[in-house]
Amino acid sequence: MNLPPPRPIEEVPLADPAALPAALLSWTTPKVVRGLAGAWPLVQAGQRSDAAAADYLKRFDHGGMPVTATTAAPSAKGRVFYNEDLSGFNFRREQVPLRVVLDTLLKYRSDPDAPTIYVASTTLDTYLPGLREENPLALGQADALASIWIGNRSRIAAHYDAPDNLACVAAGRRRVTLFPPEQVGNLYVGPLDFTPAGQAISLVDFAAPDLQRFPRFAEAMAHAQVAELEPGDAVFIPSLWWHHMEGLAPFNVLVNYWWRPVPAWADSPMNAMMLSLLAIRELPATQRAAWKAMFDHYVFEAGDHTAAHIPAPVRGVLGALDETSAATLRTTLRQRLDR
Repeated sequence: MNLPPPRPIEEVPLADPAALPAALLSWTTPKVVRGLAGAWPLVQAGQRSDAAAADYLKRFDHGGMPVTATTAAPSAKGRVFYNEDLSGFNFRREQVPLRVVLDTLLKYRSDPDAPTIYVASTTLDTYLPGLREENPLALGQADALASIWIGNRSRIAAHYDAPDNLACVAAGRRRVTLFPPEQVGNLYVGPLDFTPAGQAISLVDFAAPDLQRFPRFAEAMAHAQVAELEPGDAVFIPSLWWHHMEGLAPFNVLVNYWWRPVPAWADSPMNAMMLSLLAIRELPATQRAAWKAMFDHYVFEAGDHTAAHIPAPVRGVLGALDETSAATLRTTLRQRLDR
């Protein structure tokens, strides 16, 4: 069976980066912005050479703490994944000085049989202080977390993130393939509680999809969107959109920003999902349907009408939450779980 080709991710012209904050507030689907970070000194260094980009990064490395480097054998062909029976992984992690990682990547960049080397989701302000200020991007999101990803050719399985995500290619090239959240059932997602990097991933090998084992993947591909990104290009990935990321060059650097449109005290939705597995999934079908109606009323279709009939001072958790009431609710949940 021939898989349908993914359609291109919508490209949005944004000549003035100052227009980005307003644009982000309105975007609910993926967007590509060509050249958004093109003025960054890091991008310009990478366009000169891989060595220039590495030297630029070394300027900000205070050397105070090593980074976590993921390495996999050449036989992995860049795929950071499980082992054959999903009982472990095909890679190892070690703590390494960033300078060593950068020098090793440069050493292997002309080797067609290089091992996979990948430094994932490393907080910019902690490990490379000053780099964010010298390579600014106004998001209009005061609490956006900026991270850097450094490596050679890699294939990161399709996964989702709860926050919105803006990812900027600073060096090398990337291919990103996206799927809307409702395609979760067609992506054959692996374990929720034993994952390569904290998020559940698709078990499908995008380079050689096994459609006998994963036949519904063809339907997922019918809804896929794709883009190849050059240095300075950015992609906006909305919350819960599944994304398969490929580093296409022997030296790749990505800077991304995550943010959630909720207060810092808000809990992770995945915690609610895991608790629902414990409390609801095994109920009889009629009871699951009844709880679905309860969730719809109190969560998914909640509004002013939900508790309008209750006097405001005694609405409890049905009233407006703030940091204090959220902490109280969290304490109550811990007590109930410990029973």
